[in-house]
Amino acid sequence: MELLERAHELEAQGFDVLHMEVGEPDFPVAAPIIEAAKVALQRGLTQYTSATGLPELRSAVADYYNKLGVKVRAEQVVITSGASGGLMLLAAALLNPGDLLQVTDPGYPCNDVFAEAVGASVVRVPVSAQTAFQPTLKDLQARWSEKVRGVLLASPANPTGTMIARSAMEELCAGLPDDAFLIVDEIYQGLVGEQPEYRTALSVSSRPIILQSFSKYFGMTGWRLGWLVLPDELVDGVRRLAQNLFICPPTVSQYAALAAFSPGAMEEHERRRRIFRERTLRLAEGLNALGLTVPALPDGAFYLYSDVSAAGLPASAFSRRLLEEFHIAATPGLDFGEYQNERFVRFACTVDLGVIDEVLSRLKAAVSRFQAS
Repeated sequence: MELLERAHELEAQGFDVLHMEVGEPDFPVAAPIIEAAKVALQRGLTQYTSATGLPELRSAVADYYNKLGVKVRAEQVVITSGASGGLMLLAAALLNPGDLLQVTDPGYPCNDVFAEAVGASVVRVPVSAQTAFQPTLKDLQARWSEKVRGVLLASPANPTGTMIARSAMEELCAGLPDDAFLIVDEIYQGLVGEQPEYRTALSVSSRPIILQSFSKYFGMTGWRLGWLVLPDELVDGVRRLAQNLFICPPTVSQYAALAAFSPGAMEEHERRRRIFRERTLRLAEGLNALGLTVPALPDGAFYLYSDVSAAGLPASAFSRRLLEEFHIAATPGLDFGEYQNERFVRFACTVDLGVIDEVLSRLKAAVSRFQAS
């Protein structure tokens, strides 16, 4: 956030800042979603809904999984106020004060906050490029204790874009203690390559609790809408928590999201997925050519986690000088954890190919200057 604030200051001074730090799709919301929102407003559909969401939207989410070959019932689906709302509900439902939750390092930084909000804490599990920045069962077992209640993983992950291999997911689902929960954050799951090993962890095992969002693949970031797929025994507790904490998810957003699954919207989502993939591969090729190696090519999302140590600077100094001297905003690894955080910088491919080419041009000059200084 400090980098973003400084980037805005530089822009106010007239500098052309290239934004590679923002994890938000740069496309407008698909037209069918906008139209559905307009219709909902015109019809006055703005009252509270059920705490678990519109029944027809829960059914649409279940159908989405059914088309992926996974049987999910609408009763298992809870619509949430964004994936963040879903994480808050899961933390409140599954963790008590003093409990521990395992998360990856690097990983999404706000995961810590949801555990701490209910008096729990996280155990960071370091992951490296050798395992595509994803944990193995042995990694989790090595940091297990009697206070650990469960694990929160992301596939594809932020900041690396890597997925947990199917074999590793199978091992995790079979090998974790029976009384431990496994949450799989799949908010980037739609934004994957052409032939991923799996489309959802539920196609590997029925064990995972799924966290999803309309923000990334569906491009509805500011609409604040997500969903959970829960085992039956969790649904009632999460419903009661949702009633007390949120009342209900945003109503107009829910009616709009019904159109997110329409053929026209899905066609647009897929077109954008292909564009994100093209951008990611273009930037990865350029970064590797500059020695800013991407040690694990992402399976999905729109991020590249680049090892910038060849530039001769710690990642935090690299990001700071990159912004001040070359007007490129990128996120240093310290935002995502402690492990090897001064080696890596995250670049978000949420700009068009022309901007990516300009970024690479500026980066070439930056690396030359940093290595000489």
